[in-house]
Amino acid sequence: MESITKNRQSLDSLRAMVARAYGDDQVPSGTSSEGDWVQELGHGWFNVAYRLRLRDGYQAVLKVAPPAGVEVMTYERQAMANELTALSLLKQTDVPVPVVDFADSSGELVDAGWFMMRYVDADNYGVIRSTLSACEQDKLDVAVGAATRSLNALTGPAFGPLNGPGVPSWRQCFLGMVADVLHDGERRDVDLDYAGIHTLVAAHAGYLDEVTEPRFVEWDLWPSNVLIRDGRIECLIDHERAFYGDPLIEAGFVATQQPAFGNPTAFVRGYGKVTFTENERIRRRLYNLYLTTTMVIEAVYRGRTDPDRNAWARARLAEAMARLS
Repeated sequence: MESITKNRQSLDSLRAMVARAYGDDQVPSGTSSEGDWVQELGHGWFNVAYRLRLRDGYQAVLKVAPPAGVEVMTYERQAMANELTALSLLKQTDVPVPVVDFADSSGELVDAGWFMMRYVDADNYGVIRSTLSACEQDKLDVAVGAATRSLNALTGPAFGPLNGPGVPSWRQCFLGMVADVLHDGERRDVDLDYAGIHTLVAAHAGYLDEVTEPRFVEWDLWPSNVLIRDGRIECLIDHERAFYGDPLIEAGFVATQQPAFGNPTAFVRGYGKVTFTENERIRRRLYNLYLTTTMVIEAVYRGRTDPDRNAWARARLAEAMARLS
């Protein structure tokens, strides 16, 4: 996926990062061009990622944070540090995640943080999902639901970023998240009904008080962040948006209130969520409003100009507002 946040590197820079992470003896020799020992992985929207083959045949994935001069949304600041914390926390679960080999935030080799992790030989579920049978999709969606529940079992000291500072209530945290994304939109003059969104959120904020325990949430666990092999989940990737909050905000629950996002039945079954209370349905509508607002605003920060994709996001935002009105 194309985005101005992708901090692409020269072959010389990539060699320097390999040397720092794995030693000089692992740097690919000769003047090999891209495609021989390095391949850009193009599925993500935010960080650039490369698949590297080292001199001894070991394969790694390099992720590089956005360039220092590129403006990102408020919740995306320090995203790479957040992902590294998430990966460390998730070692406590039975959910497979990448193994980090090396991380560097010094800024000495490139103008941003970066880290190396072990390459996982598997297919991207989001890419191949349409080629699978309905039965295969159902089985995998159930597995994603179960994995999400395992992630949500982790608890935190407060609501908010994994690395802090947190706040004591979910209402305070979520209202702050909404305020941040609206400010991001206003800063870049994105055409939105800011007053209408703020009014809807404020009118339903009391429903957030039912959430009293901060739990680890991925928020971005879509099929494109699931790697599969032989019909099973091999690894979950891209954890930079994780925080402590309400598990109901997870991506798998989006379609329970907006069917345009897909069929949530198998995910919900795998998660073990049998029914939704009226409070939970309203909270989920609030979370959909936040998500779709973010989708519209982030298009500007990413430099995305696809009119169909942008129109689809705006249609989902209008739908989310109508469901809360």
